[in-house]
Amino acid sequence: MSSSSSPHVSASGARLLFDPALVPSSIGGRLPSHIVVRPLARDDHANAHIQLLSTLTVAPDLSPETYEARFDAMLASPETYFVLVFAHKETGKILASASLMVELKFLRDAGKVGHIEDVVVDPECKGQSLGKIMIQGLSELGMQRGCYKVILDCDAKNAGFYEKCGYRNVGVEMAIYKQ
Repeated sequence: MSSSSSPHVSASGARLLFDPALVPSSIGGRLPSHIVVRPLARDDHANAHIQLLSTLTVAPDLSPETYEARFDAMLASPETYFVLVFAHKETGKILASASLMVELKFLRDAGKVGHIEDVVVDPECKGQSLGKIMIQGLSELGMQRGCYKVILDCDAKNAGFYEKCGYRNVGVEMAIYKQ
C-alpha cells in the first residue's frame, strides 16, 4: 500500500497514519477541552513532533523530507504502526505522543503482540494525566487490533507510573546497541 492510497486525512487534508475511527472513544472524553486526539499526520514535523520526541533522548531534528519518508514507510505497513498524538486544538502543536506496533507471532495460535514505545508528554503538560490516558488508550487499541497482550519496556524509575496504568513487571529488558 503506498502512502498515496491512504484514504484517511485530517481536517487540514494531511494524510493520517491510520483510520481515526480506530482511536478508542474512551480517550476523547478524558482529555482537557483544549486537546484533541488523533493519529499521527504526515505533516506533523511542522507540529513539533520531533522536538517533543527529543525530550526522551537525543533526537536530532529530521528534515521534513526524511520525516515524510519515514511516515510513508510506516503507512506502507498497514495494521502495524499506530502512532497516537494529543494535539493542541488551536495551534496543532503535539503535546503528547506514543506508538503501538503490532507484531505478528507464530505462538499463541498465530497471535499478535502489541509493543508500546516512545511515550512522551510535553513537560509543560505534566500533571494532566496525559501519559496515563495515552497508555490506557493504546492498550485498548492493541486489544481491539487482536493482540493477546500489550507490552512495553521502561526505565526502573518509571515502573510505578506504568503500574498505575495497569501494567505489571514480568521480566527484564535486555538490549544491544550499534557501536
